[in-house]
Amino acid sequence: MKKAIRYIIILLLFLVQALFLSAIFRENTRGYLIPIFILSVVILLCYSYLKRQLHEQAEEYESIKVVIWVPVGALCTYYLYQILALGPVLAASTIGAAASFIPDIRPKSAYLRQLPTAIYCGAFVGMCSPHVASGPGFVLVASLFTAIFLMVSKSVMQGIGGKLGTLAFIGVLITYLLHFYSK
Repeated sequence: MKKAIRYIIILLLFLVQALFLSAIFRENTRGYLIPIFILSVVILLCYSYLKRQLHEQAEEYESIKVVIWVPVGALCTYYLYQILALGPVLAASTIGAAASFIPDIRPKSAYLRQLPTAIYCGAFVGMCSPHVASGPGFVLVASLFTAIFLMVSKSVMQGIGGKLGTLAFIGVLITYLLHFYSK
């Protein structure tokens, strides 16, 4: 069962990346450079999925006590972005920078050292466009999905850049699809 979850997460990450690249391709069909660039990225992506070890041998899951901070990061970023109009990048970077100081509260605490990652993952959810996120309820649901993905993907894609943003993107995408089809 654990092995199946690991492969489902990797497959989900690959599908989201492929869908994202195909969406870029659909929007930019006029020139020939964009398709060449996208094809190059797809080849490199496939190469990395086949050649690089994408998961640890040990099955690990992130603690619920850690991933519960994903919604905190998302809602704080949403507040800075939507209510205080800081903009998505400045809001997320503010929350990420603030979260990086949390381990300094008690340097010996193993728990506090894990929180910046979860909060920063939530910050990516809070960056969601107002055209997609209809309100704080949407951000809360998307961040809960993201928290679940962060919890089950602890041993997947460690040390590979973009994991937190990709998990947030998957959480937002699932929430958007549920919201869209529930109308």
